[in-house]
Amino acid sequence: MTNELADMRFLTVAEVAEMMRVSKMTVYRLVHSGDLPAIRFGRSFRVPESAVQAAVRNHVADTA
Repeated sequence: MTNELADMRFLTVAEVAEMMRVSKMTVYRLVHSGDLPAIRFGRSFRVPESAVQAAVRNHVADTA
């Protein structure tokens, strides 16, 4: 389990928005709706990179 955690990469909301080419507000909406898992650290959110990849894959699969 320790190795898994060490290998996880967390992204800021701004980084997720840039990757997905959407606004930061869109990312916040996805986080608050539960469509994009995130961890809250103080007043900011961190999103596992794997969650972003899964969300994109699921969206592509839904629209195909």
